[in-house]
Amino acid sequence: MNAQTFLLWSLAIAELLFVMAMTCAVIRMVRGPNAQNRVLALDAFYVAGMALILTFGVQTGDSVYFEAALMIALLGFVGTSALAKFLMRGETIE
Repeated sequence: MNAQTFLLWSLAIAELLFVMAMTCAVIRMVRGPNAQNRVLALDAFYVAGMALILTFGVQTGDSVYFEAALMIALLGFVGTSALAKFLMRGETIE
């Protein structure tokens, strides 16, 4: 087994595991006992999605995937911060 084959198998396994993590996060978002658990599941979902897109970028060697992952990270952080502030105070804009 050469290095190229090992890399392709590793990326395929990593992509499968990230999809499984996203599935678990969706289940937690649907069945979460309270809103805080749903926000954390949304956070886990976008982090796993970002990692999945990064593995696609490593697999193809295209830099567009890395830029898309950066945008997902920025929007996910802002969304999680806004939801956390809304859950604590009941308002997002002061």
